[in-house]
This record gives sequence, C-alpha cells and structure tokens, in this order.
Amino acid sequence: MHALVTGGAGFIGSHICKRLLEEGCGVVCLDNFDPYYEPSLKRKNIEAMLGDKNFELVEGDVRDFELLEKLCKDVDYLFHEAAQAGVRASVENPIKTYEINIEGTLNVLKASADSNVKKVINASSSSVYGKVSYLPFDEKHPTNPISPYGVSKLAAENYCRVFSDVYGLKTVSLRYFTVYGPNIRPDLAISVFTRKALKNEPIEIFGDGEKTRDFTHINDIVDANILLLKKGDGVFNLGYGKCFSINKLAEIIIKLTNSKSKIVHTESKKGDVEHTRSNADKAKKVLEWTPNIALEMGLRDYIEHMERLR
Repeated sequence: MHALVTGGAGFIGSHICKRLLEEGCGVVCLDNFDPYYEPSLKRKNIEAMLGDKNFELVEGDVRDFELLEKLCKDVDYLFHEAAQAGVRASVENPIKTYEINIEGTLNVLKASADSNVKKVINASSSSVYGKVSYLPFDEKHPTNPISPYGVSKLAAENYCRVFSDVYGLKTVSLRYFTVYGPNIRPDLAISVFTRKALKNEPIEIFGDGEKTRDFTHINDIVDANILLLKKGDGVFNLGYGKCFSINKLAEIIIKLTNSKSKIVHTESKKGDVEHTRSNADKAKKVLEWTPNIALEMGLRDYIEHMERLR
C-alpha cells in the first residue's frame, strides 16, 4: 500500500508519516517547507525517516497541480494535511489562506479523482463551527466560522463532499479539536506556555483567559487517521470531549513544570472562537475510535519531550 501525505513534514503530517511506515506502508511526504514557522523544525520532524527505503520526500506545493497529478498516479490513500494554518494568520493574510486551503485542496481532489485514489482523508478543523449554538459540538451543529481560516476549512469540506457525490471519490473530513503533543507548532499556546514556564517567564494570555478548548493528543488523532484506511467516510469530529479554559491550561503547565511563571492578560485577538468541545460519538461508533490520553497525562508527556530538547 502506498500513501501520499501532503504537509507531511508538519506537526500532524509527520506523525502520520511515521505511523504509516510502522504499518508497513510506502510513504511519499509532500511539503513546501513554508516559512510560516521555522522550516528547520519541519525538517527535524522527518529527519529520522529519510533513511527509510519506504519513505520519499518531495519538496513541492499543493498549488502545483501538475506535481500532484504525477504523485497521485501510484497512490492508494492520500492524507491531506497541507494548509495555511492559524486563525490569526488568516486574518492578516486571507488571500494566502484561500490559495492554499481552498485552491490547494481542489487540486488534491482533482488529481486524486483522476488517478483513482481509493480515499482522501482531509484535515479539517473545529474552526468550521465558529459561533456556538450549543455544546458539545456534534457534526450537525451549524457551521458559522468567524475567521478566514474557518471559512477555508469549511469550503474544503464542501469540495470533498462534492467530489464524493459527483466523481465517486471517497473522502473523509476530520474536524480536529486543538491537537497537541511532541513537535507541535511553536506558535500554539501549549508550546508557547511550556517554553515560558520552563524559563520561569511570564505567560501571556490573550483576553481574560476564559475561552475554552478541547485538547486532543496527537497519538489519538493519528489512531483515527489509521483506522480510516479500512472504514469510514464523510465528516467526523476528533476531540477528547472535555474543555479547559486557557487560564486552566496555563495553571496546569505551571504546576507540572514547577515554574515560577506568572500569568498576564493582554488584548484579545480577532477570529478566536469563544469555546470548543467535541462530541465524537460518531467516530467512536463508526471507526471504533477512543481517545485515550487525558490533558494532564498528555502535557506531562509533552513537557518531558521539551525538557529532553533543552
């Protein structure tokens, strides 16, 4: 079996590549090493895989349709993780977010359909929900995204649905809820807070810190992606199912690191949703997927990882 992982050197993509290799798959990792954050970190993510005969790195962009056509010819499954990440980045540069997340996804789907790829597993986001009508979010919750990023992910989901209906391409869209773990993007709260805590520096929280998030460990996310090789299509929430305030997150990290850091609050940022919490019953029933790593356990693992890098 052969798989193509777009954005394969990124946080989630690199973990998927590693697991696929462990499962005996041939893996092509496509990544453009965009400098949204330090490219050397992405190269480090895949460094250990470069010597594996079943792993191939292709440096390229999902906006390059001809490249995707070429790569998809021998692909059984495509994991689409490439994206312009970041709600705040999308507010600052909505055009780039549109080009990568919408046009890039359309290229992926067209190339996959043309090459008879068995299934495209698309990384979506809880950001598609936006304004809260009720919690926890299930897949039937209204989708009213409040950022260009959320809009782009919802558009990508709709393209996946249409390609299934019109072209017969099997697709899945996974609505991730705040994924964290080793090699997490350095601009995300858990990474920033941990680095600050380990240095006993002030931890900055945007707004009053009472926004809540459903934090999901990367190992649980990868488990679901692998299960999709055998079954499942449509849209699935992937979240642990509990929410914590950003203040509480910072407090837990301070406690686990025995830090002297103080929490400081600054101005809120546009585009950030107020609350997220996942109802993942559909994934549990259809995929037989169960998230196993609670937040404090996952944070201990992540902090140990960060301490080893110091």
